[in-house]
Amino acid sequence: MKNLLASIIAVFLFFQTTATRSEPTHGIAMQGKPALTADFKHLPYANPDAPKSGIYRRAVTGSFDTLNPMIVKGRAATGLRVYVFESLLARNRSEPFTLYGLIAEKIDVPDDRTSITFHLNKKAHFSDGTPVLASDILFSFETLREKGRPNHRGYYKKVLRAKVIDDHTITFHLDGKDRELVLILGLMPVLSQKYFQTHTFEKTTLEPIVGSGPYVISSVKPGESIVYTRDPNYWGRDLPVSKGLWNFDKVRFEYFRDNQAAFEAFKKNLVDTRFEADPNKWSNGYDFAAVKNGKVKLDTVVTKLPKPTSALVFNTRREIFADPVVREALGLVFDFEWANAKLFHGLFKRTQGFYTGSDLSSIGHSANDIEKRLLKTVGANVPARFLDGKFTQPISDGSGRDRKTLRKAVMLFAKAGWKFKNRVLTNTKSGKPFVFEIVVQNPEQEKISLHYQRSLRQIGIAVTIRQVDSSQFQQRLQTYDFDMIPFTWYNSLSPGNEQAFYWGSQGRKQEGTRNYMGVADPAIDKLIDEMVKASSGEAFIASVRALDRLLVSGFYIIPLYHANGQWLARWSHIRYSDKVSNYGFRAEAAWFEKK
Repeated sequence: MKNLLASIIAVFLFFQTTATRSEPTHGIAMQGKPALTADFKHLPYANPDAPKSGIYRRAVTGSFDTLNPMIVKGRAATGLRVYVFESLLARNRSEPFTLYGLIAEKIDVPDDRTSITFHLNKKAHFSDGTPVLASDILFSFETLREKGRPNHRGYYKKVLRAKVIDDHTITFHLDGKDRELVLILGLMPVLSQKYFQTHTFEKTTLEPIVGSGPYVISSVKPGESIVYTRDPNYWGRDLPVSKGLWNFDKVRFEYFRDNQAAFEAFKKNLVDTRFEADPNKWSNGYDFAAVKNGKVKLDTVVTKLPKPTSALVFNTRREIFADPVVREALGLVFDFEWANAKLFHGLFKRTQGFYTGSDLSSIGHSANDIEKRLLKTVGANVPARFLDGKFTQPISDGSGRDRKTLRKAVMLFAKAGWKFKNRVLTNTKSGKPFVFEIVVQNPEQEKISLHYQRSLRQIGIAVTIRQVDSSQFQQRLQTYDFDMIPFTWYNSLSPGNEQAFYWGSQGRKQEGTRNYMGVADPAIDKLIDEMVKASSGEAFIASVRALDRLLVSGFYIIPLYHANGQWLARWSHIRYSDKVSNYGFRAEAAWFEKK
C-alpha cells in the first residue's frame, strides 16, 4: 500500500513539474514567440558591415551632476544607461517588446511565468576585467529594489525570492500575476558588486562607474560635456544583438543652455545630428549653406510607434467638464485645419486617439468578435459609432469660423443645458456663464491655447490663459489644480502596467498619477488588467483597441497633432541603414563615413 501511494505521489509530482517545465531559449516576447530565431546573425536595423570609426556628437539642453542614472538624487548625464550599463537581455527595437540574450545568453521561463532563470554568458565581464557573476545579478536586484529609482523599487518588490544556483545561474520566483515582470527583470541594469563594495550606491558621483557595456566614460566636464570611448575589450562585440551596433570610436554629448544655442551648434558643425520638433524651424530654419550644398541632410524618418498623444486635457473633476456631451462639444470647436495651415505650415497630422499610427489604434478598425466579447465582459458601454472604426476627430473647412461645425457644437451644448443669453453661453439652471482657465508653461502651448480661445469666443465662451513656470506647472499637474492643460502621453507598441498610472480609477483622487483627466471607469481598469495578462498577440491587440475606444468615446481630451515621422537633420558623414527600427533613427546603429 505504501509503495502504491509513493508511486501515485511520484506520478503527481512528475506531471506537476512538467506542466511548467521549460527549455532554455534565446529570447522572450511579451506575447507569442520572438520573431528572430535562435540562429539570427544581427538585428534587422543593424548593418553588420558598418565601419568602426569616428566620433558622434550630440547636443543636450540642460546640465548634469551625477554619473549614476539608477538613483533618485541628482541629474544623470545622458547616455549612461545606453553606453555603459548593460542589462541581462537586449531589446530588439523592430518588435513591440521582445528581448534576446546579452549578459544572459539563455533563459528558462515556464508558460505561467512564475519564474525566470538566467544562464549567464561566461564571457561577460565588466570594463575592469572582473567577470559578471550571478552574485552581481543578485546584488543589482537587491540594491535597486531597496535603493534604486521608484520604478525599480516598485517592480522588483513584486519578486517573491531570488536564488543563486551557481556562479552563472540565477532564478527569480514570481507569483505569475504580472506577465511583464519577467521582461522587466531581463532589462534590469547590471551593477558590479566589487565596485560598489568601495563606493556608496545612493550618493551622486562624478567618478566614472564601472559597467559591462560597449563604452567606458573617458572624459567628464560637469554640466558641460561627457565623452564615451568604445571599449576595445568589450566582451559582447560579436554577439548577434551587437553586430553592426556601437560603431563610433567616441560618443560625445555637449550640453547647451537652451534649444537655440544647440541649434546654432548644429549649424556650425559642432554636433552631428538634430531632431527638430518645431514645424516653423523645420520649414524655414534650415536654409543655411550646408543644407544647400548637401553637407547637411534633412530626413523624415518613418516610425511605427504610436504617435505621441498631445492634447488639451479636460479635468473632469471640475463640474464644468463632468458631462461628456459638453466635452464633445468643446472638441468640435477646436479648428485643427486652420491651425495646421496658419501656424504649422501644414506639416502636422491630426492625432485621432491614444495609439494613433499603430496597429493598436481603434481608429480605422472595426471591433472584431474578440474585442466585442471583451467589451461585454468588462461591462463597457461603447456607442455604436465608435465600434465600426469610422469615427474621426472633426474636420473643419479651415476658415477658422466653420459655421456648420460651430452650429453642431451649440446644439450639443443646448442638449447639455447650456444656451445663449446676451451672447454668452449660460447654464439654463444656474444662470452661470461657461468660463474656464487653461494653464500653460511655454510659448508654444500658449500659441495653440490662444487659437482655441479665439474659436471659443465665437460661441460665447470666455477662456483665460495663465502661463506659469515649469515648477508651478509640475505642481499643478501633481495636485490636479487646473481646469484644462496641454499634456503629452507617450505610448509604446507594448503598453502594460503603466496604463493604470495613466488612466486607472485610483488616479481620480490619488495625487501624482498621470490620470490628469480624472477618469474613473471600472471597465477601463478591467481592460488594463486584460491587457497585462494577455498571452497572445490577438488578445493583446483586442484589449488595447477596446481601451482606446473607451478613452476616445469618453471625450476626456481634445487630441491635437503630431509629425508624420522624425524630423532628422544630420551632417552627411553620419549614416544609417535604410531598414530603421520601429523607433526610427537609433544612434547605436549609425556609423561614421569617412570622406
